This record gives sequence, structure tokens and C-alpha cells, in this order.
Amino acid sequence: MMEPHRGALVAQAIARRLAQAMADQGLSANALARRSGVNRQVIANVLNGTVWADTLTVIDLEGALGVMLWPDHVQWRIPAPGEAPEGYSDEAEGASAEGSSAPHDAG
Repeated sequence: MMEPHRGALVAQAIARRLAQAMADQGLSANALARRSGVNRQVIANVLNGTVWADTLTVIDLEGALGVMLWPDHVQWRIPAPGEAPEGYSDEAEGASAEGSSAPHDAG
């Protein structure tokens, strides 16, 4: 099991937001590739979690989709090794209970 890592949590949040934006807009990976200029296989790899999108890829995808994919991760509490990322959610900031140490981000 991989130790919790802020980069991994951010990459997972980006993949979930990308999948949601594509579903909301009815876009396939091929259609998004044409719209964004990002290779279809790169999009598929990001969605599958086999690669972490680089900054320029995220920017191109955000521009094509008109939504922010990068989460507001600065306040996320990274669990200790072996500790589950309790309460981790991709919901809008403020959706979790006040004072919670669970990660959250702006939607």
C-alpha cells in the first residue's frame, strides 16, 4: 500500500473532476482530445490513474471544458502512514463539518 501522498490525492481529484466534467458535457475522450489538443490516450491514462497529468495538460483540459480541475488542496490533512484518508471527499469547500481535518476543495 502506498503511503498517503498529497500529489496522489491531487491526481485522483483531478481524474474524478475530469470524468465528471466529461460526463456532464457528454464528451468522449476523442471529442475532448479534439477540443483540447490533448492526446486521447493521455486523457484515458489520466482517467484510469496510470499517469498524473502535468500542469500544461491540466490547463488545456480546463480551458476546453470551462471548469477547474485542479483542487484547492492546501488545507488537506495528509494521513499518517497506515491511516486511512478519513473523510476524503471531492465535494465543494465548506461541505464538510466546520473544523474537520478531512481534505476538501472548491468545486
